[in-house]
Amino acid sequence: MPSFLGSFLSLLRGPARTADLVKALKHFLVRYKAWIMAALAPLGGIWAVFIIALIDASFFGIPLDPVVGYYVVMDPRRTIIYAVMASVGSALGSTVPYLIGYKGGEALVVKKLGQQRFSRIHGLSEKYGDLALIIPALMPPGFPFKAFALIAGVTEMRYLHFLLAIITGRLLRFLILSGLIIAYGPEIVQLMAAAFLRHRNLTLAIVAAIVLAVMLIVRIRKSRNTNGMEASVV
Repeated sequence: MPSFLGSFLSLLRGPARTADLVKALKHFLVRYKAWIMAALAPLGGIWAVFIIALIDASFFGIPLDPVVGYYVVMDPRRTIIYAVMASVGSALGSTVPYLIGYKGGEALVVKKLGQQRFSRIHGLSEKYGDLALIIPALMPPGFPFKAFALIAGVTEMRYLHFLLAIITGRLLRFLILSGLIIAYGPEIVQLMAAAFLRHRNLTLAIVAAIVLAVMLIVRIRKSRNTNGMEASVV
């Protein structure tokens, strides 16, 4: 066990003020991310991004956007590969909360989330289907995505749809992030996080509008292709 983890656990055992605990938690997260990245460095950036995304989604949260941003800055030519690997890793890692919701059922998830929060997210999932998972997957850090993965398990969402929805949302997120980093530098990550915290509702509305517009364009193109094929057959 790394020494910084032991010191953090010892702090939890003893009496501590809230400010001290928050400070220790931030310090632990920074050291934890650095330790993970150092341990995975021999694998190279592509597999490191995949494994960190897997860990972030399944077990212990690691700030994933700075990790993707770091590798994009180091090697912009592999931007699409980093985005794809991070997306696939995140989708596969989300299998853990999905299975918890699937096996544990509604009672367990209500206990974890609370009845009001569960009802709100469950209603969105029932109403919007895959879109209710794509949009949360597109959201920046700080958004409670794991809650949506839990409820996807409760509603017994088809696993393939579950994976594809997360990959779609995460891929859009990391491609947008990578494009902004290449254009404006890595500092844009912190600016985006601050903007999301200050204007969360506006950010959600903008992202939802973008996703709906993309889906509408895709449906229009499919409809045109279908009509074209029918016309050619006639």
